[in-house]
Amino acid sequence: MRTASAQIAFRYRPKDSATGVTRSTAKRLAETLGVDETQVIHLALHDLAVKFLPQYEADEGALTKAQLSQIKKAAPKAKGGTVRSSLFETEGV
Repeated sequence: MRTASAQIAFRYRPKDSATGVTRSTAKRLAETLGVDETQVIHLALHDLAVKFLPQYEADEGALTKAQLSQIKKAAPKAKGGTVRSSLFETEGV
């Protein structure tokens, strides 16, 4: 048996809008996708999570000048040609 805290109340909207759908729309989605209405809600929430939440752990931020300098020293030197663009800002380094 599930605890009450593991569930939420869900109310369908009286009409479809940018912020919700009617039960009729949810049923049509479920039929089209071959799943039940609960699974439609889970799929929609998953899509929102992927779209809006970071899918990786945050790093320590931008590289320091010392780190950029180490990378430049370790990188092989170009043989001829010119650099047209860079992944790194080169001002003041």
